Amino acid sequence: MDLKIKPIKNNVFFIGSKDCNRKLFDQLVPLPQGTTYNSYLVKGSEKTAIVDTDYPKKLEEYKKRLQENSITKVDYIISNHAEQDHSGGIPMLLEMFPEAKVVTNAKVKENVINMLHVNEDKFIVINDGDELSLGDKTFQFIIAPFVHWPDTMFSYLKEDKMLFTCDFLGAHYTKHELFADCSEGLKEAAKRYYAEIIMPFRNFAKKYTDKVKSMDIDMILPSHGPVYDKPQWILDLYADWTSDRVENKVVIPYVSMYESTTMLVNRLSKKLSNAGIEVKLFDLVHCDEGELSMELVDCATVVLGSSMVLAGPHPAAVTAAYLVNALRPKLRYYSIIGSYGWGGNLEGTIEKMFTIIKPEKLDYVIVKGQPRTADFEKIDLLANEIIEKHKNL
Repeated sequence: MDLKIKPIKNNVFFIGSKDCNRKLFDQLVPLPQGTTYNSYLVKGSEKTAIVDTDYPKKLEEYKKRLQENSITKVDYIISNHAEQDHSGGIPMLLEMFPEAKVVTNAKVKENVINMLHVNEDKFIVINDGDELSLGDKTFQFIIAPFVHWPDTMFSYLKEDKMLFTCDFLGAHYTKHELFADCSEGLKEAAKRYYAEIIMPFRNFAKKYTDKVKSMDIDMILPSHGPVYDKPQWILDLYADWTSDRVENKVVIPYVSMYESTTMLVNRLSKKLSNAGIEVKLFDLVHCDEGELSMELVDCATVVLGSSMVLAGPHPAAVTAAYLVNALRPKLRYYSIIGSYGWGGNLEGTIEKMFTIIKPEKLDYVIVKGQPRTADFEKIDLLANEIIEKHKNL
């Protein structure tokens, strides 16, 4: 149990925790190396504030950390977002520091009251652009809805040029002491995090990436992962991921019960690879959904492969199609390939999953039983169609 607080600069401290052993986030997102719950202490000449808190299951450790480091007075608890991995410590902090007030926007207030049963009189509600003085330090608040939840906001410490962004620009990354190492490992973790958490709100993320880039900022302090003391690195990555640019890449999530669909997938993959297109294959029975999500960030085409179960597509293929639609990647094209036994509708249920995004539909290749020469020829035609489409990216 690490009870140390870590100085960042100018009386701003990291007081959160690492959770290297956590394997799953929101009962959905795999965590290859766990995550962090970033909470920050800001000491002004007159007042002291905590920016975001800790995860409920880490609160015993969190409380001991505050006590061991003689933190005896907190005036404000700034809550940038109500989800409990950031707000979960608010009730405990209000018990420890009964004079403290929760500073946040109206939407976070409503959510915190509902989720944590905090009394309404404990809140100071702010609006976009409002400021809060700690004496020699001043927070300015930026309402930034839908860079994860509709309640999200940023807190900007003006004198120190430090921006607290909550989930925005974060990463489930623990291979750091405090500051970002700007490594390939961090880039992968940040991209995975963007894909799973932020990509469904890409247009909002682009808007606020541009806004943050225009600000005078020395440091970005998110609520998961490292502190960015070189903020341009993560901002440049987000500028690319939120842009309309796609790569010459095809992602093929597939499930095959008796290898017939695998034969189609392998034929298509070989033809595309020989044409210089990057192909990413995901066996849906064994793949990490986070890795699949990450590859969707900038791919141009998705081809979903499926076997038939009873009279419809395999549930794993339906789930993959749902995921693609829900994450809303900047996808240009899609197709469906697969094999069935005695009959049914393999493509219909998958096609109906695309209710939010509307990529251009390419030809489907659906075969009965094990593919024959004519079926492979159809796969070759689909490959040629994709190759021609990709020439115009």
